[in-house]
Amino acid sequence: MTTAGRVVPLAQAGPDCGGKAAALAVLLRAGLPVPDGFVVTDPSTDEAAVRAALARLRPGPYAIRSSGLGEDGAAASFAGQLETVLGVRDPDEVLAAIRRCAASGDAPRARAYRERLGLGDRTAVPVLVQELVAADRAGVLFTRDPRDGGDRIVINAAWGLGESVVSGAVVPDEITVWREGGARVAFGDKRTRLDPGPDGPIRSDVPEPARFHVCLGPEEILPLAALGWRCEELFGRPQDVEWAVCDGRFWLLQSRPITTPLAPAPGSAPDAVRPSAPERPDPESLLVVGVASSPGQARGPVRLVRSVDEFSRVRPGDVLVCRTTDPAWTPLFRVAAAVVTETGGLLSHAAIVAREYRIPAVVGATGALSRLIDGAYVVVDGALGTVTLTRSPS
Repeated sequence: MTTAGRVVPLAQAGPDCGGKAAALAVLLRAGLPVPDGFVVTDPSTDEAAVRAALARLRPGPYAIRSSGLGEDGAAASFAGQLETVLGVRDPDEVLAAIRRCAASGDAPRARAYRERLGLGDRTAVPVLVQELVAADRAGVLFTRDPRDGGDRIVINAAWGLGESVVSGAVVPDEITVWREGGARVAFGDKRTRLDPGPDGPIRSDVPEPARFHVCLGPEEILPLAALGWRCEELFGRPQDVEWAVCDGRFWLLQSRPITTPLAPAPGSAPDAVRPSAPERPDPESLLVVGVASSPGQARGPVRLVRSVDEFSRVRPGDVLVCRTTDPAWTPLFRVAAAVVTETGGLLSHAAIVAREYRIPAVVGATGALSRLIDGAYVVVDGALGTVTLTRSPS
């Protein structure tokens, strides 16, 4: 059901409010914990209507996020391609953020993404305004393992706002939960955290003991997994869920279909989670190990890229190596043979887009920029999470 007019309460959002808002409305109507909010279906909406809707929410900060008509759908996630503005408080700032998010559908990176995936030129971007959850821990959950389609929950978690996980700013904890019972935890190096500040999010260092301390307690893992399974049940397909914890309470911030094939890529290990020993590379040629994030193998010259000023150095067939990526880097994924990042996790935007583009990716590869030599030929195995030295073509 949709509401006539330009401002729609989140619980009443329908398809014309975009994929993100429509899905959250389903969760709200099912009684699941979703922050309150509303949808602005067009940037030309009367400002008085937006201010009135804002007054019905709790005082800020707010999260302003795109909810594009082609976003968060079964065909494409648009992970990180459209704008999000976190931590705005003043109504004038909210209105400016709405205009910014609405315009992001026409940004070059969004157009390049649609072109790569063969999508139509659908640029209408409704905008979702919600109360911002001041998370002490947050992250992303997949109800299937994206590496091999295994029927198990995979959780990436970090301290503070979930933007640290989705943007790949940290190496998050990775927690795997099996339906038949049992869980496995891999600790991540969570060096920084993002928290709401008076003028927007503030990034700070995480104290040494907490960097390698798992974010979720044993008593929290199964309840979070249960929320993921409930989302999958409601939508009838595997889900990509963003979540947060504030004062001991879980919140759901997004639920969208997993857009990448849930099966091993040709030539990858039969079980990307537990590859057999003979498939591991020769230790003498092994240069970097990270998180296996997008299956398949690729061979090519290393191209070290430390900033947007060096984008022009990347040529078709290069192996892109960088500290992390943000949406501005997406056009490089169109030409790179593989992607290697020093930070990030399996469920970060970079990993999701690499899987959608069908290119191997290894993220969370600590020291990649210092251990790999520009121009050296390497093999990237996105199923094993390895980068190995190889001979250059003669």
